[in-house]
Amino acid sequence: MQNPDDPPQPADIPGADEPVGSPETLMEEAAGRIRALEAEATEFKDKWMRAEAETQNVRARARRDVEDARNFAVQRFARDVVEVVETLERAIASLPASDAEEPPVLAKMREGIEATQRMFLSSLERNGVSRIEAQGARFDPKLHQAMAEAPSPTVPAGHVAQAWTPGWTLNGRLLKPAMVVVSTGGAPPSGDQPPSGGTVDTTA
Repeated sequence: MQNPDDPPQPADIPGADEPVGSPETLMEEAAGRIRALEAEATEFKDKWMRAEAETQNVRARARRDVEDARNFAVQRFARDVVEVVETLERAIASLPASDAEEPPVLAKMREGIEATQRMFLSSLERNGVSRIEAQGARFDPKLHQAMAEAPSPTVPAGHVAQAWTPGWTLNGRLLKPAMVVVSTGGAPPSGDQPPSGGTVDTTA
């Protein structure tokens, strides 16, 4: 009878009688297990990288959406202010030319309108809105809106012969195109009347 304090004998250990594989077999099994673990690690890493990339894309899209919403609100407001500036400019142009003998009330009116226009222009400039002078420039469909075309002895064909309104940009992006008349070059034949207007190919 075996004493309980005696160490277990080989026959008493489960699996002790099972044959042990050769070192080559054990190494091959271990190598296979390592390859399987490496494959799982690579798969997990690939999934993690894809998830991280998708998270970054979502964040970037969210930032763009917020920025676009902010820019849209600013653009709408800036466009309204630009309309006010152009209205003031037309009001100044409709006044008689300044004269030393003009009534004081007219001089005060001119000064008030001009001061108001300067104030609006200064505010626009501080907020990234810039004015584009189109007169004489080469027609650019990205900046100009052609309202008509007409011959001009002084302006080359394809250039702006007359700018009805200036163009405006907001932080380098077009806010409002300049409305222009595009020169067809040369004067009309003698006796012919210049065309009163017409559209031009704005994609040229």
